[in-house]
Amino acid sequence: MDRFRPLALLTAAALTLSGLTALSSAASAADADLARNGGFEAGLDGWTCTAGTTVNSPVRSGSSALQATPAGGDNARCAQTVTVRPDSQYTLSGHVRGSYVYLGASGTGTTDVSTWTQSAPTWQQLTTTFRTGPSTTRVTLYTHGWYGTGAYYADDISLVGPAVDAGQPPAPPTGLKTGAVTSSSVALSWTSVPGATGYAVHRDGSKIQTVTGTSATVGGLSPSTAYAFQVSAVNEAGESAKSATVTATTTAQPGGGDTDLPAHALVGYLHASFANGSGYTRLADVPDSWDVIDLAFGEPTSVTSGDVRFDRCPVTECPNVESDADFKAAIKAKQAAGKKVLISIGGQNGQVQLTTAAARDTFVTSVSKIIDEYGLDGLDIDFEGHSLSLNADDTDFKNPRTPVIVNLISALKTLKARYGDDFVLTMAPETFFVQLGYQYYGTGPWGGQDPRAGAYLPVIHALRDDLTLLHVQDYNSGPIMGLDNQYHSMGGADFHVAMTDMLLTGFPVAGNASNVFQPLRPDQVAIGMPASTNAGNGHVPPAEVTKALDCLTKKTNCGSYATHGTWPALRGLMTWSINWDRYGGWEFQRTFDGYFG
Repeated sequence: MDRFRPLALLTAAALTLSGLTALSSAASAADADLARNGGFEAGLDGWTCTAGTTVNSPVRSGSSALQATPAGGDNARCAQTVTVRPDSQYTLSGHVRGSYVYLGASGTGTTDVSTWTQSAPTWQQLTTTFRTGPSTTRVTLYTHGWYGTGAYYADDISLVGPAVDAGQPPAPPTGLKTGAVTSSSVALSWTSVPGATGYAVHRDGSKIQTVTGTSATVGGLSPSTAYAFQVSAVNEAGESAKSATVTATTTAQPGGGDTDLPAHALVGYLHASFANGSGYTRLADVPDSWDVIDLAFGEPTSVTSGDVRFDRCPVTECPNVESDADFKAAIKAKQAAGKKVLISIGGQNGQVQLTTAAARDTFVTSVSKIIDEYGLDGLDIDFEGHSLSLNADDTDFKNPRTPVIVNLISALKTLKARYGDDFVLTMAPETFFVQLGYQYYGTGPWGGQDPRAGAYLPVIHALRDDLTLLHVQDYNSGPIMGLDNQYHSMGGADFHVAMTDMLLTGFPVAGNASNVFQPLRPDQVAIGMPASTNAGNGHVPPAEVTKALDCLTKKTNCGSYATHGTWPALRGLMTWSINWDRYGGWEFQRTFDGYFG
């Protein structure tokens, strides 16, 4: 789809502006305001936004207004769909600020309308009118800006016209039954209910998701666990009573998913190939609290070679480094104590791009050599920077086409098959490569987006049955939109709660409700945090760590973000790094031990 230049579009819109506003008419006594939460006093409730949030200043009235920020490939559209009467006159109005702000309605059944302003340094009212078609019952209201022109603001949006009798809520669904059951998911289906516009799925009495069709797959479940499910039907008038209950017990854990880890695990990276301000820590000196130790880092000989080498820190850089014999003996001692020792590939400086089948095969061979030489338990994938990005034609995370993605998936599956069910596979992507996928995926429908956005999602999805742990780096991150359509920033418990809730609840990728990244099991998820202020941006004090764990595992001590469930089986915490935690007096380790015992 071609995207017109702003000047041409704005000029054309300006020619029609006076005609549109001239159509407005006074509301009759029987009219009502059909827009929901038009003043944004309830956050974004009722609105779907690609890049929006609510702010307390500037506001036109009340205490909140919409702020939306367009990007190079996104005009920051916010929209809601309302029920209207056929063949009826409506007036759409709103107050806006900023450059290039649009207000419009689509799906009118006649002529879709919009109005705009090129510049509104203070609050300015936009108004337009339309008449619905003879069979139109729903219309979408929207506001948006223009690509890359900065934030805009909107407040007091209204749609005034004939109200619609909401009628009665639908009848409860019948015929609820289970389908495919796995260790982490249960498929459900039921009979369609006349008059229903959607359905709410309830697990053990709590509403967990809504769908428009008559089937759903509930994910993020624990293995070998019984669950009870019900469904209710919804429409404009409200929600029905719940259906009869069906129960299902998930299957046992598939091979390789748990690998004898404790119920709650502490994961840390050990600087094994370099020294920095934290100093070198011998493997034998790592306290017993650490359940998974990632040796950092194995790095490729070149970005595209696939030939990974693990070079231990030299004596000139790490004067207290142990010998190879002592290092290998420490690995065996840790394993005898029930700990897992992995080789971590990548890191900030270790760019890995498996662009060819030859590089893929070399990766498998060279990583296997490291694992065999040191007798390691598995592999951690810590690809950062430009290691993973998506080609322009790669738009479906379930069916990736980009060679670096396809080859990595193939390589990891080969390694898993080679070492069997006890092979530990973990991943440590940045938020940019995972949770940002809720808003953006790859280059986007019009191009121009960063091709790395969401690029880890196809790898996680393809390996979800083989993945032991995913511990996203909730640090060194910009603000990320959560499932509440609000941006969350580092520095407090809410950021970790929002980012983790996305993994355990699942989310539509790039806002596409038909392309959902299904939730991971809670035992597959650990929260990644820096061990100290020296270790990375986004460090939070112990009290905030405890708040995040309380909210996710007990649904207590929560802040402004409301989780979509409670996950007592959350695996634990990951940190960069063991060395930095030692430098900081073991604060992170003590927080974990104090919480989980």
